[in-house]
Amino acid sequence: GDEMIDPASLEEETDPSLCRQIRHQYRALINSVQQNREDILNASDKLTEVLEEANTLFNGVSRAREAVLDAHFLVLASDLGKEKAKQLRSDLNSFDMLRYVETLLTHMGVNPLEAEELIRDEDSSDLEFIVYDSWKISGKTAENTFNKTHTFHFLLGSIQGECPVPKPRIERPRKVRMIEEQQAMPAQLKRMEESHQEATEKEVERILGLLQTYFQEDPDTPMSFFDFVVDPHSFPRTVENIFHVSFIIRDGFARIRLDRDRLPVIEPVNINEESGGNTQIRNQAIIALSYRDWEEIVRTFEISEPVITSSQSQQRLSA
Repeated sequence: GDEMIDPASLEEETDPSLCRQIRHQYRALINSVQQNREDILNASDKLTEVLEEANTLFNGVSRAREAVLDAHFLVLASDLGKEKAKQLRSDLNSFDMLRYVETLLTHMGVNPLEAEELIRDEDSSDLEFIVYDSWKISGKTAENTFNKTHTFHFLLGSIQGECPVPKPRIERPRKVRMIEEQQAMPAQLKRMEESHQEATEKEVERILGLLQTYFQEDPDTPMSFFDFVVDPHSFPRTVENIFHVSFIIRDGFARIRLDRDRLPVIEPVNINEESGGNTQIRNQAIIALSYRDWEEIVRTFEISEPVITSSQSQQRLSA
């Protein structure tokens, strides 16, 4: 909605010199109305001019002092308007019958003086002729002031005697093509899911190969989990690495344990060790990693290069 405006803030923003000028003009206008009171009452448009001048001044009013002067002027203007209304004379309540008759006879083409003589002369034979002919003229004039009733018209013509013949129904062919496309869409989505699953499996196998290669070079030193999965240059790549490593842990090809410093390390699981019944109880865990945590890990462990490089970078190095 609209914000409320504090009146105090408006007073602070208003120019004091402009306010003084508006007050001076209001006082001059009020003095002029008081001194020329009789002239304003006698003139027809003098009060309107004064009100228009006050409306122009009111556009610049923004403080209470100027508004009080405007209210004082409105009281004077309302008093003047009340006195002018009392001076108006209305002839609606008075009806001059003789003047109306003279005007009506003149409109009918009859001289009022001759009509008066005919009315006095009771033996005159022209009295009926004049009265009938005069009222006929008056009736034609009054006929134009009455509204005529509109005649009835059919909106769509007259009613037909015969019923219309129904049109034969045309059978439209069904939309078989759209049904075929809808049936093909699940297969297309299935192919996309299969391709995405194949790409995930290949990436998991590649990361497992990297882990086994680093472990073969130095089997006595387990690799830090953060050094293995964290990419110091990309937070999204770090999240993807953790996602792919989780499949390796789930399938039992590697395990995560805590070293002497209670920090996680990752190491591959020997197949012979797994098949010999020397397996440990597996526990599930959820890793929560935010962007700030990723920055703190990179800074604390001083990780400068990623261990798990992207597949595209590996292809460029092998080429």
